Amino acid sequence: MNDSASSTLNGHISHWFHEHGLPAAREPLTGDATADVCIVGGGYTGLWTAYYLKKAVPFLRITVLEQKFCGYGASGRNGGWLYNGVAGRDRYAKLHGRDAAVRLQAAMNDTVAEVVRVAEEEGIDADVHRGGVLEVAYTPAQLTRLRAFHEDEVAYGDRERLLLGARETAERIRVAGAVGSTWTPHGARLNPAKLVTGLAAVVDALGVTIHESTPVTEIKAKHAVTPYGTVRAPYVLRCTEGFTAALKGLRREWLPMNSSMIVTEPIPAELWKTIGWEGRETLGDMAHAYMYAQRTADDRIALGGRGVPYRYGSRTDNDGRTQPATVDALRSLLVRFFPALARTRIDHAWSGVLGVPRDWCASVTLDRSSGLGWAGGYVGSGVATANLAARTLCDLVRQDSGQGTAGELAEAGLTELPWVNHKVRKWEPEPLRWLGVQSMYAAYRTADRREAGVGSASAATDRLALWADRVSGRA
Repeated sequence: MNDSASSTLNGHISHWFHEHGLPAAREPLTGDATADVCIVGGGYTGLWTAYYLKKAVPFLRITVLEQKFCGYGASGRNGGWLYNGVAGRDRYAKLHGRDAAVRLQAAMNDTVAEVVRVAEEEGIDADVHRGGVLEVAYTPAQLTRLRAFHEDEVAYGDRERLLLGARETAERIRVAGAVGSTWTPHGARLNPAKLVTGLAAVVDALGVTIHESTPVTEIKAKHAVTPYGTVRAPYVLRCTEGFTAALKGLRREWLPMNSSMIVTEPIPAELWKTIGWEGRETLGDMAHAYMYAQRTADDRIALGGRGVPYRYGSRTDNDGRTQPATVDALRSLLVRFFPALARTRIDHAWSGVLGVPRDWCASVTLDRSSGLGWAGGYVGSGVATANLAARTLCDLVRQDSGQGTAGELAEAGLTELPWVNHKVRKWEPEPLRWLGVQSMYAAYRTADRREAGVGSASAATDRLALWADRVSGRA
């Protein structure tokens, strides 16, 4: 099972689509059209928004415009982590009070179960397994951060969360050198391509019009402009996440952060005996340049992290091709976690982009004066967050259009969550944007190396990482 670069499929969207197969192409827009709601982007956010709007108000004429095919972006390339993390929670606690942030977190906890419920109800087989989320520490500094993180999560209402020692961690997953972990039941593993293609098929069957191979070049009040025609609608909702910067006038809105993944060949039973992982938890760590992984339905390990974090000028890739150095780095991380896999082949590597606002806060907005709305900025936590954001955007549209009763919307409480109509400043112009992101991740990688260095016994976070947190706006 010797690995070689020549045997690794590189790019071609993702392993998930290579395994599952690309969906049958839908027709592009063929001229000017009208709708009640036009949704730009056929990923999780756009499709969930269409789903909940159509279920709540069946007579609505909803059109989804997608530049490639549904799931081409992060929705079909991510690590398959359906979990309760939400970007910006602590900042929302500072801006709106702790109770508001607790309500947002409670809604995220419920969202994991909501996605699973809808998948089961609609017959979407996405290889979902509710094993929870295990996040490990393997240095003294990581253990300090892990304990603080655990206490914070419990304080925000995750009462079922467990803090585990080295032995208890190994009973779940035998990560080399792990000194502790924290586990929450609010998480599940899934196949992201199966979820997005299944959801698109359900939305299609509900009567939503989906046009693929239809890039939107500009969004303005009541108009979504494409090379093939313009869709006019009272509400135009931007659900473009990491591809937002390509739209006219939005180059500095959300930064397209790059994330890369590898997947192994199927791992034989004898090696799984040395690794454990019978619970199929999603797996993360407490490094600054963190990793994320899952045990797939067919017994591979899919593992991801930051490679080249950002391309100059907010550019995005075409098909997910990944630099060989990034593939090597991710493979080294895999073997660092599981030394028994030193000879295991890497079958596929790919990359994708996620949306990062300047203050690292996910948000949902509807401008009532123009009918323009948007949701995103998930900073890598989009599999579940996109569902909650879509339900929030749906309720904002229903509230504004009079298609939902005040009592019904008030009971749901989504339009009152603290991320609604959150405003954030734009990213710096180039070359400051590129220099800042490169410097930030160089600092994080250096901090990780120092904390994991031979003889390092400090339980304090490295000063370089603290500096990067302040400069980036994450702190």
